[in-house]
Amino acid sequence: MTYIHSTTDRRKGKHLTAIERGKIAGWQEEGLSHGEIARRIGVKRQTISNELARGKVEQVRKVNGIKYFSMKYDPEFAQNCYEKKRQKCHRPCKFAQVRSFLAYFVTLFKTADYAPDVVVGTAKRTGLFSPEEMVCTTTLYKYIDTQLLEVRNIDLNCQVSRKRPKKHIRKNKKVLGRSIEERPIHIEDRQEFGHFEIDTVIGKRGGCETTLLTLTERKSRFEIIRLIDSKDADSVAYGIRQLIKEYGCRSFKRIFKTVTSDNGSEFASLADTLKEYCEVYFTHPYTSCERGTNENHNRMIRRKIPKYESLEKYSRKDIQRIEDGMNDLPRKILGYQTPRQQFEQEVCIAVS
Repeated sequence: MTYIHSTTDRRKGKHLTAIERGKIAGWQEEGLSHGEIARRIGVKRQTISNELARGKVEQVRKVNGIKYFSMKYDPEFAQNCYEKKRQKCHRPCKFAQVRSFLAYFVTLFKTADYAPDVVVGTAKRTGLFSPEEMVCTTTLYKYIDTQLLEVRNIDLNCQVSRKRPKKHIRKNKKVLGRSIEERPIHIEDRQEFGHFEIDTVIGKRGGCETTLLTLTERKSRFEIIRLIDSKDADSVAYGIRQLIKEYGCRSFKRIFKTVTSDNGSEFASLADTLKEYCEVYFTHPYTSCERGTNENHNRMIRRKIPKYESLEKYSRKDIQRIEDGMNDLPRKILGYQTPRQQFEQEVCIAVS
């Protein structure tokens, strides 16, 4: 059963459909006014007037050999006109004129592991392409989604969206040192250089084998990766002492102002190892988001070293290659500078 009067409001901006155009033609034949037709459809009176004016066609009738011309609303003609106009109401596709830029993107994606936004930002920053010769990040992702390029959605590293977990602050059962709650609040805004986050990355789960010690500087996103013997406090302490020798005691104190760690047993002696050089803070249990920069960089490492894969087969040169790739990757958050460029600028200021 069809109800003429409906309590459901019509969605604003909704276009007339082919069925509604048929109804308009029928009600006009019955002699209903434009206002009454508009009330039944649920639109403004002007919408009906415009539709009847656009959908009129010239009709010819012969009476006793004499042709009579008249204008009449034809719903099929009106629907065809609407569909033709809808095909022309979007911007023309730039795919053909940006082929050079797309080839540039595919090359960097495959050889240097550049994300789509990094390629767009780098091209703008260096002026390799004019605005007419390239597309924005959104359009580039659209080309990938519609499978117009060699790169597919499954090849992208971070395409899926994630729900942000609710933050639950649990009381520390193990007290390895000062809580992150005592860390100066100005560190949160990342305006000051020299604040690091630390963690370990293991290969085979439960195995006592080579482990990665990772440190990430919060402002520049500079990554330091070192191979240590295993995931225990002695190995971490040894790795930190080697890092101090590498930078030199005086420079280390100026570059490393704070280090934020989780409450893993491997960091049991971290505060004692660094007590003469910088402050050490420990996050709440099960709250990896409190050292999110380091966690994100560990995910980048996992692109090259999958989980559960033994680290024994990776040499120091292999790890150095992974570290260099991360530090030489332009970042949108850094204005498409690389972490290495910003880290070196900050170090020059800190040690001068």
